[in-house]
Order: sequence, then C-alpha cells, then structure tokens
Amino acid sequence: MELASQYDMVYASVGVHPHDAATVTDEAMSELKALAKENKVVAIGEVGLDYYRNLSPREEQITAFKKFIHLARDINKPLIVHSRDARDDALDILRRENKNGVKVAMHCFAGTEDLLKECLDMGLYVSFTGSLTFKNAGDLREAAKVMRPERLFLETDAPFLAPQELRGKRNEPAYLTYLVDEWSKILGLSKEDIARITTHNANSFFGLELGEKSKIAYEIRDSLYLNITNRCTNKCDFCVRTQTAFVKGHNLRLEKEPSVDEILKAVGDPRKYKEIVFCGYGEPTARLDIVKAVAKWVKGHGSRVRLVTNGHAVLINGRSIVKELVGLVDRVSVSLNAENETQYNKICKPEFGPKAYSHVIDFIRDCAANGIEAEATCLDLPGIDVKKCESIAKGLGAKFRSRSFGVVG
Repeated sequence: MELASQYDMVYASVGVHPHDAATVTDEAMSELKALAKENKVVAIGEVGLDYYRNLSPREEQITAFKKFIHLARDINKPLIVHSRDARDDALDILRRENKNGVKVAMHCFAGTEDLLKECLDMGLYVSFTGSLTFKNAGDLREAAKVMRPERLFLETDAPFLAPQELRGKRNEPAYLTYLVDEWSKILGLSKEDIARITTHNANSFFGLELGEKSKIAYEIRDSLYLNITNRCTNKCDFCVRTQTAFVKGHNLRLEKEPSVDEILKAVGDPRKYKEIVFCGYGEPTARLDIVKAVAKWVKGHGSRVRLVTNGHAVLINGRSIVKELVGLVDRVSVSLNAENETQYNKICKPEFGPKAYSHVIDFIRDCAANGIEAEATCLDLPGIDVKKCESIAKGLGAKFRSRSFGVVG
C-alpha cells in the first residue's frame, strides 16, 4: 500500500493467503477492512483454498475464504481467488456466498478445459501466468483456446513462474510481453489486440479509471472497423449493446455520429489493412449515404470493403439499395440469426415487426445475385437450428458462418 501511494501505476490488494488461514482472526479482519477501504486498494486477495500443500486445516481455509468473500461484498471491491486442488469446494463456496455479488478473478489458472468453461459460465475472470509458455504446458494451451478474451487477465505470479525463455530467473511485470505473444497465437488476435483487451479488462474489473475514449475507427487483427452510428433496428437478446460499450477493448459508445471527413481522418491509409469493415455499435445502413461516400473513397485507394448488417436496409431506406452498393462493397456479412420468422422475431425483436425476416432473406439473395460476395451468419444459441440456417444461406447463393455466443469482433 505504501508503494501504491507513491506510484500512479501501482495498485494494491489486501487479504490472507490460505496457507495462513489460521491467522484470520476477528482482529485481523477488522484491520484488513480498514486497509481495504483505501483508494489505491482495488481488490481483496489473493484468498481462497489450497488443498495441495494443506498448510492450514481445510476447515480454517473455508472459514477464512467465506469471510473474505463477505468483506469484498460489503465494501464492493472485486475478489482475487487462489484455488489449488480445491476446484469443487472453491466454486461451490463462490456460488453460495457470492450470489449476485462482486466480480471474481481466478488467479494463476492451470486447470482443464472443463474447469475453464465452468469458470466462464459462472461469469468469472480468469488469470494466466508464464506457465502457459512452458514446454510441457501443451494441455493448458489447448484448454486456453476456449478462453473468452473479454474475461482474460495476464499475470506474473512474481517472483515465480517466469516464462519459458527466462526459466530460473526472477519473474517481473516486464515479462508479461511473453504472455501477450502466446495469447496472440492461441486466440488468433494481434499482440496489440491482446494488450488492449487485457488493459481494458483490468480497468473495468479493478475500477482503475483509465481514460478509454470512444472510437470511430478501430483495429482488430489486420482489419479496420468503422463505427459510424449507434442506432440499430433490432433489439437482440444476445447483443453486446445490452452488456457493454466495449468490443475487443475498444469503446464504441459514440458521443455523436461522425461526418465523412471525421471518418476518413480516423481511417488514415486504408491500404494498411486487409479490409475496411463497416461494423460498429449500430446498423451501418441507417447512414447509407455515409457508407457509400466512405466506401467510394476506400475503393479509390485500392482497398477492400465489407459491410456487416442486419439486412434491414430496404426497410430503413424505403428502397432497394443493393445495386447502389455494387462496385463499392466487395462483401456483405448479414445477421440471419434464425431459421424462420418466428424464431427471428423472438430473439431479435425487430422494430419493423414480422416483415423484417423476409427482407433479411431478400437482401442476402439480392447481394449474391448482383455479384457482391454474401455471407449469412448466425449464433449457436439454444433453440436455433444452425444447420437449417446454413442450408438457407447456401440456397440464397451465400456463404455461411456460425458464430459463438459471447464472442464479438
């Protein structure tokens, strides 16, 4: 805490490791509660259960763990959990004691794919150390492929667990770059993506109040995405808009809709990217004239253009627009989302009512018929017949891509 008060970039957490659970007396808890209320203390932890070494009796570990969960809840600060060889007890206690409670991060994850999925399904954040880079960590790297970037933390566990290339040396924060490299390979994202996403996760989780300005143009992998409106004609149950303004660490909540000049300035040189994609926090065809003007400029620089849309363009603009996109848009990705009108209306709640689904179908068909590469997408949601959606897409002359729930960008 003294270091945290001296340096802007340093923050503290307070707690007692399960090895020392016997020291968690009422007096100690009173002192820790006072410390935890300090501004630069951003979490309670690491606390939890360690059945590997069993340096404290399990009953005392469990009692102390519950006390810290209650403390975190009482002062509304997140919890950093240590769990080693204690999977069932740790998760069961969190379910019982932290109902509708504070955010939780599982520290130093080294478990199975099933455990990782269980943690994610519970809404937990998961933190990985340099052990992910070890030569013998093939199973852990394989399990890590199901990780949702939006819940990912990187840590050192310093002075231990230095990355493979530095084994035997004292670990330190600078070595997180090796983890960034590893996660870039595992998730198929750029190093910049991993760094930005995990910085945002920490900012959100710990309440660090780092400035994260809204973006008009934002990079993911080797593409540049354009966020030109926050308006949308669907109110989908699964939409990221219902949960957060952030996609892959980018803030997409616009203060105002940008002009053509503002968009072009944000793009810079479009030739740097694989493609320029109209896909933000709303439906791009709500600003069709802007899409056409920017796309014309991008095509004039020899770059590819993709439009991600809900397929409501005809209803939004009062006319068929596909021929207007020919020569400006190389590819469209249309959110089909369901195999029939009933399911579509149920999960997407279009403002245009029952007629919306047939217009989505027609839009996909018209794009394909006019030489625009068309792709229909849907989420693997319960109750959705993904195979039927694929069949519909192919029947319309389009490609098909299934998307995973919770994975955006």
